[in-house]
Amino acid sequence: MNDKEKDDQQMDHVLTRREVFTILGAAAGAGLFGSFTQASSSESALPKCVGRPEQTEGPYFLDTKLNRSDIRSDPSDGSVSDGVPLLLEFRVSQVTLRGCTPLSGAIVDVWHCDANGVYSGVRDPHFNTVGKKFLRGYQITDDEGTARFTTIYPGWYSGRTVHIHFKIRINSSTQGGYEFTSQLYFDDSVTDQVYTQSPYSSRGRRITRNKDDGIFSVSGDQLMLALTKSGQVYAAIFDIGLQRT
Repeated sequence: MNDKEKDDQQMDHVLTRREVFTILGAAAGAGLFGSFTQASSSESALPKCVGRPEQTEGPYFLDTKLNRSDIRSDPSDGSVSDGVPLLLEFRVSQVTLRGCTPLSGAIVDVWHCDANGVYSGVRDPHFNTVGKKFLRGYQITDDEGTARFTTIYPGWYSGRTVHIHFKIRINSSTQGGYEFTSQLYFDDSVTDQVYTQSPYSSRGRRITRNKDDGIFSVSGDQLMLALTKSGQVYAAIFDIGLQRT
């Protein structure tokens, strides 16, 4: 088993709704952060945000210092990763007991494999891409708490379902240091349609679907992207909040 497979099999503890609210009560005044997203308005007695699960970082995060919205190209040679275009928008909020407000100045990192299941910038038993930086980059959230990326629909590799890694970091004198790391997932039926197209179709049938993925099984359904399609381009908006008491 290689390092990527070992690391991808790790599963972090995920809070249930009940645990989230218990911690919120216990953490008042403790200066703790958590990850939250909008909840039903019917739960008026509770904070209006609930937890998104944090998941393993994976073996291939690199702090590449690439501040860019379009992450498809490789700065080393200008080549562009082939694949179905994906527009990904993060809407990051800061959460208090009074509600959610846009969080500006947060660093949002995104990285994932290409259509052939290959990550850039690393040495793996199946490939060596050291020096490459395709499909990596970060954006800083604007005044509306938004960070936008142009990328491609990820490919697959053995042992994992289709996913995108992301990390949200805060490092300021007023807010202190904090980071939240997790993964985004796709509906299998949409992936099946995408993978009938080139270059994905040349790889043959993928092995692992959402239900077979040990990391996805731990609340991965809360990290699913709701995709829309316009022509050949897919788009998704992902809302997530960071809570500090």
